[in-house]
Amino acid sequence: MSRAGLVARGVLYLLVGWLALQVAFGGGGREADRKGALQVVADQPGGPVVLGLMAAGFAALALWQFAEALFGRPMPDGDKPTSRLGSAGRGVVYTAGCAATLAFLLGYQGQSSDQQSKSITARLMGEPGGRWLVLAIAACFVAWAGVVIVNAARRTFMDELSDARMGRLARRAVQPFGIVGNIARGLVGAAVGAFLAYAAVTFQPDKARGLDGTLREFAATPAGAWGLAAVALGVLTFGVYSLFESRYRKVDSTKPTRPGGHGW
Repeated sequence: MSRAGLVARGVLYLLVGWLALQVAFGGGGREADRKGALQVVADQPGGPVVLGLMAAGFAALALWQFAEALFGRPMPDGDKPTSRLGSAGRGVVYTAGCAATLAFLLGYQGQSSDQQSKSITARLMGEPGGRWLVLAIAACFVAWAGVVIVNAARRTFMDELSDARMGRLARRAVQPFGIVGNIARGLVGAAVGAFLAYAAVTFQPDKARGLDGTLREFAATPAGAWGLAAVALGVLTFGVYSLFESRYRKVDSTKPTRPGGHGW
């Protein structure tokens, strides 16, 4: 089920990347975010069945991450508090993904990511100390993005893949997808955090951006549409990496007998 969930995550990233590419070249009629991706799935024959399978996949991912938060990850440092906290955070994210997919399946489409980001930011900033809370959330986004980018550059994500299931050729094929895809994901996360921070500092909640708005802002850089296209290709690449991960990810809870040893 965890592997099926990784496939669901990969499909979602592939669709978001594809929608962002369409936006870059003037064909973007839908938001390049979760809502837009789910609508693409719903419009296809058998769409509701696929949405149900995706919801089940995200539920499995959430349970898997919560289990790793409780019992540790199958890695040498999997028992560290920071590792357990990271697993718990991912569990919360996947739970939200499952809930959003189920709600969409049942007919509640909700707001776009941009509308949600602006309305939540405005609500938080209307409370005492809310401005500082938004800044803290922005800092978390930027910190997470930095960790993702550094881990991509150091290729530490490869430690989460099973050597026993991969040959040398597979490692060489998967590694560049993981590097490029994770760097793109980190850049988007850093941009979301930057917009949140700007909204808090200027006390303008409408400056906050969701995934769709953040991706579109890359087209406003000096690189123009090609900048957005490059990021969109990076998001697509992470979707492909997720499909590889569904095949090679260590999901067994068995701990290693020693760092680098057998028994993952």
